[in-house]
Amino acid sequence: MSECLETADRLLTSVIRGARGAWPRACAWLLRYELEAAMDRYWQRVCPEIGQARAQRPKLLLLTHYASPEIGHRTGYLWWALSRAGHHHCYELGVTAAELTRLRAELTDVVALLDSREVSSC
Repeated sequence: MSECLETADRLLTSVIRGARGAWPRACAWLLRYELEAAMDRYWQRVCPEIGQARAQRPKLLLLTHYASPEIGHRTGYLWWALSRAGHHHCYELGVTAAELTRLRAELTDVVALLDSREVSSC
């Protein structure tokens, strides 16, 4: 397990002094970072030229074509949900521990799919 996931799990299961209102956003950013790292590993195996892109959006859009529509849609939704959870919105409630736990479970599934995906030519 990566250090990011370990830290996110600690944020989800423990009370950390001084992290009162910031822990949900910090957890969401750590989970999103882990998703982006899994996408980078996938693109390095499948098509390194795509993996060189700095922006995540092209990598997400091309997953539908290279991996599968299901993996592309699940990854895109997860990236969007974690991005949204990581931003503070004055007009709405923040993400809850239960929602972050569900997103973390989805992250585990998506990472497993990306890591096990067979390599096809670019």
